[in-house]
Formats: sequence, structure tokens, C-alpha cells
Amino acid sequence: MTDLIEHRKTREVNFDALHPDPNQAQSALWWLTGIPGFLHGTVLGPQRLLLHYDVEHLTLAMIESALAELGFHLDNSLLCKLRRALYYYTETNERAHLGLKTTTKDFTRAVFTKHYQDKPHGCRDDRPAHWREYR
Repeated sequence: MTDLIEHRKTREVNFDALHPDPNQAQSALWWLTGIPGFLHGTVLGPQRLLLHYDVEHLTLAMIESALAELGFHLDNSLLCKLRRALYYYTETNERAHLGLKTTTKDFTRAVFTKHYQDKPHGCRDDRPAHWREYR
């Protein structure tokens, strides 16, 4: 039996300062909150976010891919790229050792689906299923 604590990761995500949103870290945390496997995050500054997540459900590659698809600009300095490559490699190997696949598309879809469901809009029918059949 595996220990849950060994699969929890703490990673820092840095954003590029040249972005229309001056507080990308807070906006990114809002998008990630409530996603399965995402434990919690801490905003360290307007462009720095500390993430805590379970590698059995998601990886840093999945998180950063979803954030990039949402329009966030990640810091691409040499140090950040090296750190990112090391984390991607180790988390991919850990998931392979556990027999898990890495699917970035599924996580990105989960982020959009969760926030679409949380948003108030007119595409909901609050009636019970048996009442929806009547015309």
C-alpha cells in the first residue's frame, strides 16, 4: 500500500510580468480551485503561485498546460525552464511507476467543465428528471 503523503507535490509556478492581468497568480488559483487532485495553493506574489497537488491525479505539466491554454503567460527564463523540465520528468516517471497515464487534454477539459458548471447561466433545468419529459 502506498503512502498518500509521498504522492503530494509542492511546486512553484512563476508567471511572466508582461501580461494584461497584473495578478496572474490569484487568477490562476481561482481557476485551479476545486479541481480533483488539486489540494490548495498560496499566492506568494502577483506573479508567483505555490501549488500543492496529488501526483496520482495531475502533474505540473497538466497544470501548466491548462494555464497556458487559459491564456496565462508562464515565466520562460532559463532557470524556470530547467526546473520545469526536471519536475515534468520526475512526475512522469512516478506516474509510470504507479501505472498511471499522463493525459493533459483530460485535465484541461476538467478545468473548463468545472468552471462552466459553477457559472450562473441559463442552460440549466432545475426541474427533476421525470418532469422534464412532459411537454
